[in-house]
Amino acid sequence: RRQRQTVNVLHGNETAVLLGDYLVSHAYHLCGRLGSQFAVCRVGATTNTVCEGELMQIHHRGNCRLTEAEYFEIITRKTASLTAVCGELGAHFAGAPQEQVAALEAYGRHAGIAFQIVDDVLDLIGSTETMGKTLGRDLDLGKPTLPLIHCLSSGDTAAAAQLAAVLGNGSTVLASEVCGWLDRTGSIDYAMQRAADHVMQAVAHLEALPPGSAKDSLAGIAHFIAFRQQ
Repeated sequence: RRQRQTVNVLHGNETAVLLGDYLVSHAYHLCGRLGSQFAVCRVGATTNTVCEGELMQIHHRGNCRLTEAEYFEIITRKTASLTAVCGELGAHFAGAPQEQVAALEAYGRHAGIAFQIVDDVLDLIGSTETMGKTLGRDLDLGKPTLPLIHCLSSGDTAAAAQLAAVLGNGSTVLASEVCGWLDRTGSIDYAMQRAADHVMQAVAHLEALPPGSAKDSLAGIAHFIAFRQQ
């Protein structure tokens, strides 16, 4: 939907919610037509996990004490669990041995974590034209993302106090000011390095696959995550 109007903009919130419900229902319908219940069970479990992650994130809005471990638990549930099950189901229904199914599930999980970290960074420093969406939403909603968490715990008390006021009290601030604090504390570089680490872990799990164009494509997708346009 990037660079395009959303269903919500075109037809309103009620239609957008109902369309989402329809897509989930149709996914279950398709899974139910398979020869086994494996996909239904895994999609159902993952849907629960994604919802848990979203609820956790909403609960922690404005929480300036959110730890990195809690942040990673949230994004693993709300983003990485989805990409992980995609890898798992693809390998399972392709008839891959269990070792490769597990490897592609792990590949998807690490790729999803990296994607969400980069997405959070680009929400702060990206361009609206490139991203195709309104930026700064995480700050507006008081979401403590990885670069913000790093800045808050960096030891720079001035930057931490100013950022805490923005997250905790909804104080208005220019994006350039926030980026200045993050630059001063090395928080953007830190977050991008953590994303790169997960990209490398994702690629490492591909060693379980035989050489070929499919393996090369998956590696290319993982590397692209760390170098998305800002």
